[in-house]
Formats: sequence, C-alpha cells, structure tokens
Amino acid sequence: MESNQKPDHIQDLTFRDRMATVDKEGKRVWVFPKMPKGKFTNYRRIVAYFLLAFFYLAPHIKLNGDPLIFLNFLDRRFVLLGQTFYPQDFHLLVLSFITLLVFIILFTVVYGRIFCGWACPQTVFMEFLYRPIEYLIDGDRNKQRELARQEMNVPKLLKRIAKHTIFVFISFFTVLTFLSYIIGWPQVRILLAGWPFQNFAGFLGVAAFTGAHYFVFAWFREQVCSLVCPYGRLQGVMLEQNSIVVAYDYIRGEPRGRGKNEEKGDCIDCKRCVDVCPTGIDIRNGTQLECINCTACIDACASVMYTVNKPKGLIRYASERSISEKKKEVMNARAIAYSVVLVILLGVASFAFMNRDDVETTIVRTQGTLFQQYGDDALSNLYDLQMINKSSGKITMDLKLLEPEGEVKIPGDSLILDKGEVIKRNVLIILPKSELKSSNTHVIIGVYREGQQVEQISSSFVGPNSLDVKK
Repeated sequence: MESNQKPDHIQDLTFRDRMATVDKEGKRVWVFPKMPKGKFTNYRRIVAYFLLAFFYLAPHIKLNGDPLIFLNFLDRRFVLLGQTFYPQDFHLLVLSFITLLVFIILFTVVYGRIFCGWACPQTVFMEFLYRPIEYLIDGDRNKQRELARQEMNVPKLLKRIAKHTIFVFISFFTVLTFLSYIIGWPQVRILLAGWPFQNFAGFLGVAAFTGAHYFVFAWFREQVCSLVCPYGRLQGVMLEQNSIVVAYDYIRGEPRGRGKNEEKGDCIDCKRCVDVCPTGIDIRNGTQLECINCTACIDACASVMYTVNKPKGLIRYASERSISEKKKEVMNARAIAYSVVLVILLGVASFAFMNRDDVETTIVRTQGTLFQQYGDDALSNLYDLQMINKSSGKITMDLKLLEPEGEVKIPGDSLILDKGEVIKRNVLIILPKSELKSSNTHVIIGVYREGQQVEQISSSFVGPNSLDVKK
C-alpha cells in the first residue's frame, strides 16, 4: 500500500529512495530506539512473555508421555499438543499448509502486519528479551548513543563484555531449546556430555547456530525485517486501502507545529514516534516497507497528546480509507467477511485434526495370489494388513468379517500395538462356497478396538468363475 502519489502533508519523498537505516553513502545507520511505554506495549509484553515461556518450556512439559511439541524429522514422527502424527497423516499436513497460506494472505489483507508486531519470533526475541537487557546495561536511547560515540574505556568495555556475554548465553540456550524440539531434551543432554572434546562435530554445529543467532540479534537486528523476511517483502502487494495498519491521521495532524495557532494540526512535531520506532522510520510518512506494526509509535504519541491536552488516536490502528474519509470505524464489511472466512478455515483445519482416527488400518489383497481351497466347502484369499497405532498408549485390535458370512484368520500373535507401532501381517479371509455368487465377491471387514468397532473396510474376494461356482 505504498502509494506513488505525493501526499499533501509530505514535502520530501526521498525517504522512499533508501531504507531508514542506510545513509546516502550506503552505510548502516544504527538505530537506538527509545524504550516504549504505554497500553499497547503492556499488552504486547504479556503476549511476548507467554510465547517465550511456551517456547522454552514446551520441550520439557510432557503430555501423554511426549513433549508438547516434538518434530522428529528423521523418524517422520511429529507431536503437537499430545497428538502424534505420522507419514500417513500427510493429507492433514497438506490441508494445514493450504489453510496457512490462505490464512496469511487474508489475514494480511485485513489486518496488515499485526503478526510482525505481536507474535513474530524476530520481534519477540529482539524487543522483549535482547533489547530490555540492552536498556538495563547501556541505558535508554540517549545513553546508548552517547556510549556508542565514546572512545573505548574501562566502563564501556565492561558494559560491552557483560551485554554480549548475556547475549551469547541466551543464543546458546535458545539453540539448545530449538534442538530439543527435533531430537528431544534427553538426546540434547547426551549431546552435551563431555563437550567439547567428545562429540566435537555436534559441538561445532551448535556453536555455528549459536553464532548465527547471536549475529542476528546483536548486530543484524531490524535488517531481518527490512531485507530478509519474505513476508515483509510481500506486504507491499497484499496491503490495500482497507487494510488495518498502524497509521498516522494526517487529516487531523497536519500542518505540524507547536503553539495555539488554529491553523496548526494536532501533531506538534515532537518526533517521539520516530524516537521509539525499532526500524527507524517516520510513521507520519505513511505505510512503509520497514514498518512492522509494533504500536510503539501509538503509545508514544498517546502520551504526548495527553500532555498537550488533545485527544488520543493521532496515530492508531486504522485503514488509509478510514483516515481519508474521516471515519472512526476500523472494521468494514469486507474486513468482517474476510474475518469470518478466517474463522471458518481455522475451524475446518481444527475439526480435521480433532477427528483424526487413532488407528489407521489398510487391508488389500496380496498381489499375484489366487483363491485357495480351504477344507471341503470353503475358499480363502490372502490379504496384506497394515495397522498403525496413532494413540498415546497400547491398544488391542481385532478383525471380524461383517459381510458376507465367513471368517477372518490372523496368523501369529494377537493384534497388540504399542504407541506409535506399525505392524504388517498376512490375513486370511475364508468364505463358504455357498456365499460366492460370482468370481468377485464384495466383502466388508470390521475393525475392532478393545471390543468396540471403530472402522469398516471394503475389499473384494476372488473366487472361481460363475460356471465353476454353480457346479
């Protein structure tokens, strides 16, 4: 939604020629955002700390004997909130991917980059873990800038050592946590034993990922959102005039200036919104690629409006159309309709996951085999049985022939499956000759769990041709 037209309140559009964090010579401009305070910041802090706590604790919290989240790519076994998924659940993965893709597109069209400001891992880690430590050690915006300009001395060196030591430790622990999602925390503990002399390859791998994580949050920072993130780059083609974004009300705010002149707008040009921006932009220039909708500028402007005794909301969640048409309503018919579609998509995906069968059974005739004589008055067919236990415990299964009258024989042990076990057996279906009306008879097999029928499977029984059957 970056318009090429020149708005009346913007006198200089050179900000669109380069990023806010790059100067005319192409050098990096370091951002020292002021610590944000206010209602939205408090709400975001609650969300962020909940997400951080979930991330660090999920591999250690057990549900049905498994971690809350376990992504075992090697064994193709995935655990999500107590539910275990196997390669046979690939259709659910495809459904989830399609749902996620449509959800992202519709969600961005309606609500802009609200995910970036509230739930994106880059924002959560940077603004609510690394940045608070920086504020604690280096101070707020002005002290950080002053410290950066200073020549290296003992106090500055000690602050740098303390800050970056903590950063490296957080990065190391974060990488171990992420690794525990893939191989499990017990395996991570085994991997840690005897470091660095034992399992040196594992040590180098963890050290490399720790270095990459540290680099992103200690140096690269907002450049991830502006340069690397594909979602950030796509926002320009997904946003439109009705999208709800963090926006500046230029109708009310312009022309900027201080004093009681009636020709002046509500914006007093204090630049507090610029000072708190983690990507260094001026939100008054309109929606820009670097904006992550973090709401820091909303809180900063609200505090200034309170001080000068003017209404809040000069910077707020709004759409370009609602501002240009001076409407207070944020939601419109299109946004409501899209939101309903989003809820339906989530409902369909959730229903598919919640109603997934705990046991998956496949019975097919063994290729290359014909019917066999079984006693004097019966025939048999050989079938391949595959059964997967997707539940969280041991189960006992059984098979019974429902139609027509006959018998199912399972050679070997009983069908007892441990959690996650896959068994393959040969199954014999026996039918009396009196039940064979043609060379291909339809059969229905009942699948029973602990004595309760859970599924019906249809197959075919091959017998003699119709002339032989009559004889």
